[in-house]
Amino acid sequence: MREVVIVKCGGSTAEQLTPAFFESLKAMKDSGLYPIVVHGGGPAINTMLEKLDIQSEFVDGLRRTTKPVLDTAEMILSGKMNKYIVSEIQKQGQKAVGLSGVDGELLQAECINEEKLGLVGEINKVETSLLNVLMEWGAIPVIAPIATDESGGRLNVNADSAASSIATAMNATRLLFITDVNGIYANNEMISQINEEKIEELIQSGVIYGGMVPKVKAALAGLKGNIKEVVIAGAHGERTTSEGFIDGTTIVKNSWINS
Repeated sequence: MREVVIVKCGGSTAEQLTPAFFESLKAMKDSGLYPIVVHGGGPAINTMLEKLDIQSEFVDGLRRTTKPVLDTAEMILSGKMNKYIVSEIQKQGQKAVGLSGVDGELLQAECINEEKLGLVGEINKVETSLLNVLMEWGAIPVIAPIATDESGGRLNVNADSAASSIATAMNATRLLFITDVNGIYANNEMISQINEEKIEELIQSGVIYGGMVPKVKAALAGLKGNIKEVVIAGAHGERTTSEGFIDGTTIVKNSWINS
């Protein structure tokens, strides 16, 4: 059975990924794993919105997306960011195919709350057959989180949420979040392994806050599927296994760690 690994690169880290990161993807492929990359592009989107004098705001951690904002986000995500990652993977001698969730209706979504958030969606279906064809060909799919709705319109999707949805749909065994921090910290020390229950406790107590909250919530959502573990790691982290995995905080199901 094919063992799929979802690798999500945050927007603040995508352009800062080191050669070691792309070597880790090659190591995954060489060890018989099937990586799929999902990426954001927040800072680059912000820069372009400022250049174009387009107003943008965040509501509950999600970018309120008007049509001009969506057009700009799609330009950055599906164009600049996606093709940069594809080209870097191919420099490692690997096949890679860049996709938007609109291509082949790969990511299908419904609008969350248009009045409050604008054109922001939540994924309700992933066209897994398209990803399976690409992986069968030997390619690493690289996905920009722009989705399509039932009428053929486009929706902006949170990249963390998209990664979790794709992981569940593809029956992935691992989900790796590459961020601008090396993992989850408590009392100035990185937590090497933690389970679902303790994650919820850290959110409630405020130890986990800000931009880390949506990441760990996406991790918890992913664990409800076939995923054995979720790793939150830094963009400059070192590869620690022959399979290409990067050191960070590992989140596992409650039953798979001793309390």
